[in-house]
Amino acid sequence: MTTERQPQANERNEDDARVDDARWNEGGEGVSPLGQTYRQGAVLLRGQMIPQESTTERLLKPDPSTDWLHRDPWRVLRIQAEFVDGFGSLADLGPAVSIFGSARIQPDEDAYRAALAMGERIARRDVAVITGGGPGIMEAANKGAALAGGKSVGLGIELPHEQGINEWVNLGMTFRYFFVRKTMFMKYSQGVIVCPGGFGTLDETFEALTLVQTHKVARIPIALYDTAYWQGLFDWINGAVKDRGLISALDPSLVTITDDVDEAVAVATSQIG
Repeated sequence: MTTERQPQANERNEDDARVDDARWNEGGEGVSPLGQTYRQGAVLLRGQMIPQESTTERLLKPDPSTDWLHRDPWRVLRIQAEFVDGFGSLADLGPAVSIFGSARIQPDEDAYRAALAMGERIARRDVAVITGGGPGIMEAANKGAALAGGKSVGLGIELPHEQGINEWVNLGMTFRYFFVRKTMFMKYSQGVIVCPGGFGTLDETFEALTLVQTHKVARIPIALYDTAYWQGLFDWINGAVKDRGLISALDPSLVTITDDVDEAVAVATSQIG
């Protein structure tokens, strides 16, 4: 009876060589003029671009530096995590209206009292109120919704001067990235009310208008509250912008400008059954 000789640990047989060649030439590219082909997942590397260490070797290698926490691949995971948290937390919210406006509006101002009434009246329609979670108009709308027993949502943003989520929010999140936060506003709102505000409010307003104008979302009713505040902007839009053909004649009709709290609420909730 003949006993087949087993290969020693330091020997390579033909099967080993074929496995190794498959690792270096996966996909049937063959031998390139640039040398061997090496694949890292979907990435193809040749010649001097081939790393000295495999992905697994780098993963398991001790690394006392934390620089990797600040590199773009890690940021991608943070962004993904924010989307997952947002979708997971808001998926069961139900119909909702976003109310935008300045954090600088004080409780003794008419705009604050108007936002308070908006939040209350929207909540009494069994519709959630979503704000940026901060003070001013946001606090007023959240307070109105919370006192009416409704869903009062605050989607905050990590900023050096922000004061955190206001005390009237009963569902709150804080985001690192503006674009993730704005996705949540637009994905989960069936209407928008915009009260007086600065650059952040204008950013949110034109984000909504752009998505509706370009048909990236179904038409979302948008009400701008306080005619005196918004009229100058829309005089320019209906004049200089429209007259030069930079928007269509129909685009300004994407918004309703009003001084009536009830009309603003009716417009913002008009698409909610």
